[in-house]
Order: sequence, then C-alpha cells, then structure tokens
Amino acid sequence: MSTKDFLEKDYYKTLGVAKGATPDEIKKSYRKLARKYHPDANKGDAKAEERFKEISEAYTVLSDEKRRKEYDDARSLFGSGGVRMPGSSGGSYNFDLGDLLGNATGSAGGRLGDLLGGVFGRGGGTTTQARPRRGADVETETSLSFSDAIDGATVSLRLTGEGPCKTCMGTGAKAGTVPRVCPTCEGTGQGSRNLGSFAFSEPCKTCRGRGLVVDDPCEVCNGSGRAMSTRTIQARIPAGVADGQRIKLKGKGAPGERGGPAGDLYVRVHVAPHQVFGRNAHNLTFTVPVTFAEAALGSEIKVPTHRGMPVSLKIPAGTPNGRTFRVRGKGVRRPDGTYGDLLVTVNVQVPQDLSGKAKEALEAFRDATAGPDPRTEVLRKANG
Repeated sequence: MSTKDFLEKDYYKTLGVAKGATPDEIKKSYRKLARKYHPDANKGDAKAEERFKEISEAYTVLSDEKRRKEYDDARSLFGSGGVRMPGSSGGSYNFDLGDLLGNATGSAGGRLGDLLGGVFGRGGGTTTQARPRRGADVETETSLSFSDAIDGATVSLRLTGEGPCKTCMGTGAKAGTVPRVCPTCEGTGQGSRNLGSFAFSEPCKTCRGRGLVVDDPCEVCNGSGRAMSTRTIQARIPAGVADGQRIKLKGKGAPGERGGPAGDLYVRVHVAPHQVFGRNAHNLTFTVPVTFAEAALGSEIKVPTHRGMPVSLKIPAGTPNGRTFRVRGKGVRRPDGTYGDLLVTVNVQVPQDLSGKAKEALEAFRDATAGPDPRTEVLRKANG
C-alpha cells in the first residue's frame, strides 16, 4: 500500500469496524464481507469484484499488527488536515520537512521517515525509487478427518485472489506489445506535489505508481497487469494438528509485485470428531466399558489404539467407575517427535436384566458385604 492509500482510504470503514476493533472483530467482519462479495458468488458483477478487492486490501493492512500501527500513525499525524507550520500566524516559514522527520521516531519504533515510506521529498521534490512489494498474506480453511489430523496429510487447496494477469504475464500490455517507461516519473512510480515550503511524494498520476505506461492494454486486465485468478496448491498439514489450529505456509500467499516475494498462506484446520477416540492436547482419550465383576474382582482387558494393535490393560480389583488409566506413548505425536499417551477411562456397566440365579448371587453378595450405610455421613453434612 502506498502512503497515499494510508492517508486517503479509511480501512476501518471499509470493513465496517471501529478503530479500536480487536483482531477477532476485524477477522469476523472480513470473513462475512468476503463471502458476500467473493467473485465466485457474484459472477460477472464488476462492482462486487471491486468491493472484494477493497475489502481484501483493508484486511491485509488491519490484520497485520505492524502495518496497522503504521497506518494508524500515518493517519493520526497527517490525516486530519496536514502538519501545522511553526512560526507566527500568517507568516511563511521555510524548512525542510524531510530533515525534520528524518531523525524522528514513530510509535512503532525506527525512523518516522522510514515509517512513512518516503512520503516527503527532499530539496523540492526528489522522488523515491519504486521498490519490490511483498504479496499479501492469504487465509483459507480446510477440513480433515480425525485420523488424518493425527497422522498428517497433504490436501488440495483452491485459492482465489488477485495476482499477475496470466494473459499478459503481468505486463498489462496486449500480446505482441510491451509497456514503456513512464515519461513523467521516469520509471520510479512516484511523483511529487509542491506545497510551498516542502514537497509531498505520491504515486505518479500518469502510470498510477507502476513506473510503466501501457499504450495498448491487455483486454483481460485492462492494462493493470493484475487479475483475479484461481489456483490449486498442494499443502502438507503436519501430524498432530488440532481442531481450529492455524497453519502457516511460507511463500504460498499472493504473488509479489515488481519482483517482491510472495506472501504467506494461513490455513485454518477443522477436524472431524472420531467415533471412539477423543483428544486432550497430545493425549488420546477413550472410555472402555467393563462389567461389575471385572471392576470388583479385577481383570485384564484389551483396549484399542489409534491405527495400531490393541494393547492389554490390567484392571485392579475394586476399580471404581470413572477411574482413568494411562497407556504410555499411544497418543498424538508432538513437534519434538515424542508421543502423548492414551487415557483410558473405566465405565462400569450395571446389568439390566438378571436371571434368577444371577439375582440370588447378587443378593448373597449384598448380605455378605452388609455394613454401615455409606450415605450416613453425606446426609449428616447436608443437614448441617
């Protein structure tokens, strides 16, 4: 984004959020608007496509903490009527504003002149060189099965966004022609506006900041060199990803401009639940049913593992309902290569239908184990 964009465009208004909006509020508003104006949902609607570009541009700035601060600093300093000149009222005061700002420090740290990206020219209007621009970061979503999230998977992601026009290869010129260097800015992409005692640097009006002029424009991108396109990439989702986790894929975002690097791709992962297993951080959870006799007398049972052979688990005599046992190393792989555990919780099954013989045996067990009422102390505490 140019400094002119920072001063003239209200990105908060574009996204419909307050200046003090939280990152989550900004993201929520962006997703809602992006779905509404996405080109795939508005075929042939030029206004919707332009609106989508504005929304994406605003989100690119406000979703990045550093760029948002630069934007707020620039608008706070210059967005409300410009810089007031020191000196007596009505009198002129000649000074070099580039020198004034050159050693100042912005709230984001570093030189304020650097923060504004060369907004002011020195000595009456020396322009800055057009620099390579990094591509925008892109965010998308994907869904995985429970097992693929545990083991890792390669997924296909379909991305739609603005990038170099494939017809003219980003030149903006019709096939068989080439753009020429802008005669106004001499290829820098920057112009200068004199405001009396200082010069204000802005994108060149002739070439709109590109540094090139297209005499015979491409029919697809109308000479801009940029066009909406759809691409499919293969992305590797690492093993152990959790539901809702955001994965960063470096250099997989929007292409850069003027030789700049591509942005990054952020993938929000949604994980489907499993029919048997649950998950707690890097541990898998599992509830195993056991009979009353197994819990009371003790036993050794088989429990399943995720994509592995069942393992034996010893249930001690007198195991109460809800007790959890730990099977080491049968959980989710951690980033360091080690594995979490399988947490097995016992669910004692109470028999519903008893034969006459079973009923007699239980009655005999009740008589043999008769003792004080186990609820006496609870009742006493409940009654104060």
